[in-house]
Amino acid sequence: MFNMDCKFLLIAMCFILSVPASDSVLRGGSSLSVENPDDILISPNRVFSAGFYPVGENAYSFAVWFSKPSCTNNCTVVWMANRDFPVNGKGSNLFLLKTGNLILSDAGKSTVWSTGTDSISPAELRLNNTGNLVLQDTDDAVLWQSFNSPTDTLLPLQPFTRYTQLVSARSYINSSTGFYKLIFDDNNLMRLIYDGPEVSSVYWPYPWLQDWDGGRTPYNSTRIASYDLLGEFTSSDNWNFLAADYGSRLQRRLKIDSDGNVRMYSREEGISSWIVSWQSKSQLCEIHGICGPNSACFYDPVYGRNCSCLPGFKIKNPADWSYGCEPKFNISCENREETSFIKLEHVEFFGNDAGFYNQNVSLEMCKKYCLELCSCKGFQYRYIVNTPEPYCYPKMLLMNGQRAPNFGGDFYVKVPKTFLVSDEETASGFGLQCSNHIVILDRTYAKVSQDETVQAVLWLACALAGVEIITVVFVWCFLIKSNEATESYNPAGAGFRRFTFSELKKATKNFSQEIGRGAGGIVYKAVLFDDRVAAIKRLNIANQGEAEFLAEVSTIGKLNHMNLIALWGYCAEQKHRLLVYEFIEHGSLTENLSLNTLDWQKRFEIASGAARGLAYLHEECLEWVLHCDVKPQNILLDSNYQPKVSDFGLSKLLSRGDRNLNHSIFSKIRGTRGYMAPEWVYNLPITSKVDVYSYGIVVLEMITGKSPAIGETEHKGLVTLVRDKKKEADGETPWIESIVDPNLEGKYDEDRMESLVGLALQCVEEDRDARPSMSRVVEILLHHQIYN
Repeated sequence: MFNMDCKFLLIAMCFILSVPASDSVLRGGSSLSVENPDDILISPNRVFSAGFYPVGENAYSFAVWFSKPSCTNNCTVVWMANRDFPVNGKGSNLFLLKTGNLILSDAGKSTVWSTGTDSISPAELRLNNTGNLVLQDTDDAVLWQSFNSPTDTLLPLQPFTRYTQLVSARSYINSSTGFYKLIFDDNNLMRLIYDGPEVSSVYWPYPWLQDWDGGRTPYNSTRIASYDLLGEFTSSDNWNFLAADYGSRLQRRLKIDSDGNVRMYSREEGISSWIVSWQSKSQLCEIHGICGPNSACFYDPVYGRNCSCLPGFKIKNPADWSYGCEPKFNISCENREETSFIKLEHVEFFGNDAGFYNQNVSLEMCKKYCLELCSCKGFQYRYIVNTPEPYCYPKMLLMNGQRAPNFGGDFYVKVPKTFLVSDEETASGFGLQCSNHIVILDRTYAKVSQDETVQAVLWLACALAGVEIITVVFVWCFLIKSNEATESYNPAGAGFRRFTFSELKKATKNFSQEIGRGAGGIVYKAVLFDDRVAAIKRLNIANQGEAEFLAEVSTIGKLNHMNLIALWGYCAEQKHRLLVYEFIEHGSLTENLSLNTLDWQKRFEIASGAARGLAYLHEECLEWVLHCDVKPQNILLDSNYQPKVSDFGLSKLLSRGDRNLNHSIFSKIRGTRGYMAPEWVYNLPITSKVDVYSYGIVVLEMITGKSPAIGETEHKGLVTLVRDKKKEADGETPWIESIVDPNLEGKYDEDRMESLVGLALQCVEEDRDARPSMSRVVEILLHHQIYN
């Protein structure tokens, strides 16, 4: 029997011997070869070409590029099929099978890309005048088109929808997938996001803005945008702009560049150079992840963007700033007296706050907060316009740093007292290391030798007699094998590891110690191989495909917030789907309320921390995550009684959907009786306000010590009790003490308690539009923060 390499080579040679492609059409049974420079498709207006384009030494991608004006290896590429898997410069081909499937093969050995299409009638591939590569049948029905799967560029009249995204290249000289994306988010707004190796975040528009700020609207769910030949961009979220040269018929392209900025380029026909006619960000240092962790960005008008390591840190990869810097020191959490801070003037780090303090907080108090928190890497200390008091932001991670002379605040980086700033490494300059060089990824492929070619031809000669039958059988077998290989290869995100089922079975002692259970699965206590104590959740989603599961776990693994439980790893083996979480010492909020271990201060901090965690899920992380089951059992308390929201990823794992979801999209109502918003019952669209409602019920339960289902109906019990007590108050008689948990023994601040009750009642309004967002809840709580 033939081996698989020989089998596929036989198929490839058969197609190579078939009729070649015409100037602008590739018909079924034909192919384009990487070894023939003339094997290209050209649009009727001669503006665009499609073919094999060099992306490295002996490495090629099948691409579409501007060919007018003429170019060789420095053309402007607008689309790529295999940007992450370039093919060999020998023996690679693009086949259009007679079945209607378009296949890109690497040196005749494996398929690196395909459209996955099929057609009963003959199919053909055409390159249109718009730059759209279209696969269609003889009835002009479109089977596939490149406009529906853009890479980093949007062309005029090309629709940008909820199903598409622009993803940057790794660098200007490396076309593989980078870290920046332009998307329509689940709230119907266009956004730019940084999807880095460890964390992800929104950086445009500014994440602290409300959805409707800047004239945008989230109330149009069509999610479609495009721009015309004259340079006018329009979007369903009301984000519109005109190019600086609007009105002229020029060659245009909208591209998300490797530096994370979106720019519109234009040029006149016959001129090779492009000009920037619009860009999304004028301040490059505001783009997240631009210099990596533990570093700061500074923009010089003459020399451009510069990256610098913070004092006490060294660059991790001199060839690539996206990896940032790493510390030269270790800080022990036990020896706080040996830790100090270095002041960095006019330096700001956005996001990853471990808290927020602005009520009579001094610089020394801010230092104290950071010293007491082991995970604190430093803190921001600044005054905000029109506010008399300073703001203190302890930071868990030092990401998105920038130094701007007009920034009215300073950053204090946490270092050992023994650390001394050298002459080359000052707090004002950080020891500038300004190289922006990016090493080209290894794209060298072994070339096919003459002996291998001769041998392949001999094998071909042996098989020609049965070529028609063998071709059909072998293509079918190969595609099945290729699909299996594709499904098995899908690495999860960085920052956590993949466990085998046998490892977790051993760690849990054959799943013997159950510590919790719910609709999503059962949780077991485990001790990992490195002696870390973990909580293993065995999910009830065994029918989910591995590729889909890993894609979603990658997103959840990148979520990083002090009030979210940390995901350490996962298992996706056969039908087993498990998540590995950190183990939380004090258990759930439910257990602690029943044990009477929570005083007023702890309860207020739990309400604040849980709100911060939910606000992060709703508005700050890369992919919007709806919890759908906020309740005391899913709020865990660590050794310092700080809350950790858990199970926040299971709704995403169980049901991928839109931010505005119809109830029917969910296979069943999600949540727990007593904590569920009315939308679930009344079949209304599901938004983040369902989590706000559940959060309000949890706060009322912490205040009163009573279960929400104390009445006859699900939504009227606890809420009605509190509202009735408030209405009965005559303005003089205290009513708060009639609802507060007796276990508090009157030890609470009555004014702040009344404010907290009022906020909780806002959260549980029947009308979802009357409820505040979680970010607004956080803002209100921070203004009532209680300090020891």
